[in-house]
Amino acid sequence: MAGFDWQRMFIGNEPPFFFLEIIIRTAIIYAYTLILLRWLGSRAIGQLSTVEFLLVIALGSAVGDAMFYPDVPLLHCLLVVTAVVLANKFIDLGITRSKVIEHLIDGKPEQAVRDGVICSSFLNSSSLGTSELFQQLREKGIRQLGEVEHAIVEANGVLTVFKSARARPGLPILPPWEIERPQEVDRRSVDALLSCMQCGHTSTDRCAPICAHCDNDRWTNAIATGGEHGD
Repeated sequence: MAGFDWQRMFIGNEPPFFFLEIIIRTAIIYAYTLILLRWLGSRAIGQLSTVEFLLVIALGSAVGDAMFYPDVPLLHCLLVVTAVVLANKFIDLGITRSKVIEHLIDGKPEQAVRDGVICSSFLNSSSLGTSELFQQLREKGIRQLGEVEHAIVEANGVLTVFKSARARPGLPILPPWEIERPQEVDRRSVDALLSCMQCGHTSTDRCAPICAHCDNDRWTNAIATGGEHGD
């Protein structure tokens, strides 16, 4: 193989219709990866939006091989990069002009906790598991759910927490349940303030062993912010 073969470096030996194939391949892979990322969920992306994260992956993959594989023509790489950037630009324009496209691509915020209780819609979603929710709440200094007025999973996967001005007793999340799980209590035999171990709903009603919020039947003692059991 001769060095500095300009035709091989920029064009390669493929027929002209191969450039059209590159565009089609790029469009298919881009769309397929975008669908997979939306299915995976925004929490795996972190601070980057879905489109920005996909752009980083696509550009990194597109330019990498052309840097050290002599049989990958530079023109092919440039064509892929151009197609990816143009696709990203069109998606950005769509997001700017249409709320529907914005929600399809970037997702929507989701309320996780309201007034110390995990929302029913959040319990049925797959955006964030309960253990992960508790972990992120602990990272923000939350000891029990009664301290939380609102907790919202943003579109980029970040958890925003608003603490209650006056914390009420609630479901303990400290220490992590993997280290020390709260002791389950028979609601019918205990006259105390108890929290549902699934959603955090807190009540003293002994006549209803099933949680009115999530239909769960496992209960534990509610604790106040300082760690004492609620009265």
